[in-house]
Amino acid sequence: MTDTKRIVLSSDHAAIEMRQAIAKHIAAKGWEVVDIGPTTPESTHYPKHGAAAAQMVAAGDCDLGIVLCGTGQGIMLAANKVKGIRCGVCMDTFSAKMLRAHNNANMLSIGARIVGESLALEIVDAFLSTPFEGGRHGTRVDMITALED
Repeated sequence: MTDTKRIVLSSDHAAIEMRQAIAKHIAAKGWEVVDIGPTTPESTHYPKHGAAAAQMVAAGDCDLGIVLCGTGQGIMLAANKVKGIRCGVCMDTFSAKMLRAHNNANMLSIGARIVGESLALEIVDAFLSTPFEGGRHGTRVDMITALED
């Protein structure tokens, strides 16, 4: 049995370079990265990329997911349509910490046209290193999950 966690990364054409930088950064920290592309700069549709990553997390194929598009908003909306996904857009490290600590989010979304690469890496680190606090936050996460039914 391995302690290595799997994380899926996906984006649209606007965020290929940042996604690849994040993949390299996470892999260097010991994560098994599943990068599902795209790899070419032709215009593509973020909903299919957000949904594909979210389906891998929801199915248990990956522990967490990170998705990116120009603003992070559209791909986050698509990911959240998949049952069992809690994905939020973060543009700062505090929000990334709270997304995990209070919402037990299993996916992070970043806007590649909003934040620079160094800040994006800090956001990713904050997201990945923050544990869920549970307690009253667990009750609230359960309430969110109940909305899916």
